[in-house]
Amino acid sequence: MKAHSDRHIIAYLAFISFLLAFGIDTVLPAFDEIRAEFDLAAGSSDVSKIVTLYLVGVALGQLIWGPISDRFGRLPTLVAGISVYGGGALLAAVTPSFAWVLLARFIWGLGAASTMVLYTAIARDLYEGDQMARVLQIVTAVFLIGPMVAPGFGEVLLLTGSWRIIFASAALLALIAIAWSRVIGETLDPRNKRPLNPRATVAGFRAVFASKATRGYTLTMTFTTGGFYIYLGSGQPIIDEIYGHGDIFALIFAIGATVMGLGLLLSSRLTARIGARKVVRLAVFSMTATSGFGIILAVAADGVPSLWLWGSATIVSLTFMTIMTPTGMSLALRPLEHMAGTAAAVIGFVVQGGGAALAAVVNGQIDTTVTAMSVGGVVYGGLAITFATSAIRADPPAIN
Repeated sequence: MKAHSDRHIIAYLAFISFLLAFGIDTVLPAFDEIRAEFDLAAGSSDVSKIVTLYLVGVALGQLIWGPISDRFGRLPTLVAGISVYGGGALLAAVTPSFAWVLLARFIWGLGAASTMVLYTAIARDLYEGDQMARVLQIVTAVFLIGPMVAPGFGEVLLLTGSWRIIFASAALLALIAIAWSRVIGETLDPRNKRPLNPRATVAGFRAVFASKATRGYTLTMTFTTGGFYIYLGSGQPIIDEIYGHGDIFALIFAIGATVMGLGLLLSSRLTARIGARKVVRLAVFSMTATSGFGIILAVAADGVPSLWLWGSATIVSLTFMTIMTPTGMSLALRPLEHMAGTAAAVIGFVVQGGGAALAAVVNGQIDTTVTAMSVGGVVYGGLAITFATSAIRADPPAIN
């Protein structure tokens, strides 16, 4: 492992995690052009499969890249994964049919999964306990810049050419990421390499759930992520259809991302003072309390409080949910240094898949009011408190 400053490592981890968001947010402005080129009906939801297939690839790819990185190391795995990312992007840019675009997006997502697993595993290789939590909090804060700037970047590229340029630009970022990865070098301690075979992989999966602390933090993140995904799935329809202000959704989204980023930066300082476990406890209780306040607002206004009151309460709640993810991940991985790649893959798969399923339950109940969203936040927050309490009791004091 080459010697690098913390700032260099954080900048690198933020960049490779940004690749994942770039594959989603930059393509959104191109939907209309893609519909037109492939003769899809105006307003057709088929174009949303471009995002769906990418996310399916990300979910499944984690289970592939994690164990591979524990066997062969982070650097060769990242180079392979990012190469798949770039290859999928190029295929999507030149393919002649919509079906091939969807296949390319799935491949692109498989490659993107490597960055999602390995930025966490690399952080675990280099840092421990509260220090790892602070690093991941800062990386996530920087990552939140992606959803703010990527759509605008996509719009600029559309002014210079077709939607295919957007896809091709991701391949250029992949080349930069590969070069930067070689500068960082290998981070996996050779003593922590694991065999790559079905028996060892299954044993690794079991080890994640055998640790009571890891299991508790994983379930805590699953429920807080479920609350976060409720907003991702229903935020735009609520603002557009219930409040009739779809024209300012981008503004509200940007304000929310800014607040969440600032919250993460503040939480990194708080972690240095009181430790990651106390930050987890603070985050889940605050998330639940803020969602409870949202219920009071909704009931007092027949389910539709003022947009700015509801939006402010929601953004505060989302900020605490966002703080929980990097902090909980750092604690969940702490007992599993010897298999950080596999563990990060399994935890990421459970948290994202479980969170999406939990959000779908609540999103199906949202109609003409915002009450269901706040109720979902309270229910999931209460369960998160239960699992966080169990995890903290099973977790030894954090290492500073």
